[in-house]
Amino acid sequence: MRIEAGQAPTAAADPMAFRMEDSTAAAGTAADARPLVSVIIPVMNEVRTIAAAVREARGVHPRTEVIAVVNGSTDGSAAAAGQAGARVIAFPEPLGHDVGRAVGARAARGDILLFIDGDMVIRRDVLAAFVAAVEAGADVALNDYHGPTGKSRVHGVVLAKHALNAALGRADLGGASMTAVPHAISRRALEAIGADALAVPPLAQAKAAAAGLNIRLARRVPVGRLNPPRRARERSRPLEPLIVGDHLEAIAWLSERMDPRGGFSDGDRRRSKVR
Repeated sequence: MRIEAGQAPTAAADPMAFRMEDSTAAAGTAADARPLVSVIIPVMNEVRTIAAAVREARGVHPRTEVIAVVNGSTDGSAAAAGQAGARVIAFPEPLGHDVGRAVGARAARGDILLFIDGDMVIRRDVLAAFVAAVEAGADVALNDYHGPTGKSRVHGVVLAKHALNAALGRADLGGASMTAVPHAISRRALEAIGADALAVPPLAQAKAAAAGLNIRLARRVPVGRLNPPRRARERSRPLEPLIVGDHLEAIAWLSERMDPRGGFSDGDRRRSKVR
């Protein structure tokens, strides 16, 4: 892959074992200044939107770095992201769902990590609300978006999000999830849950809750309305089985660390009477 000016690419056979190459910091951040905010954007063939997404992300705070994890792209996304001011970590092959978040988190230098996607452009003032929530004490600041629940058939992903939060003892979070962008975490949260867990967002959320981290709702961003093309792709290549599986993995991890009922009471059920 040809390295474009303004990028800091790297590639490795194991995406979670990459080594960042020395490079000049992205535009707008002095080379010797440590950023407060790291915005992490997984990118795959999103040349149509990535430059605008990077520009908005760079505006969330004066000390911001933007890291674009470009994987499996053949449309010039890496060049567009770099030219817009992002540091680019480039992989010729697709990394799979959400692995780019974990890769970007490992490369991040900021105390606040903000996660967005490259296929939608969210205004900087909206994104700044998630940064502000972490600055105010949140360890995990979630999108206050819960999915449509007033239907005769509720989508499996929406049900899985609500079920996981209930299992975590955080039914107050409704269907808010680290699966959805935008969301932000503190450096403390990253160290508590580990970057690897971010490749399975519900698992990361379970680990954050189990660690007693401060998880709160930051702002509602209706991502479905912001990205109609994603809804069209979902109809042809549904992610429901993958994301429901992610939530089951999180619940399995939780159940291994608790009693068989996950801390929920068995009521007055006398099971010994049928043994």
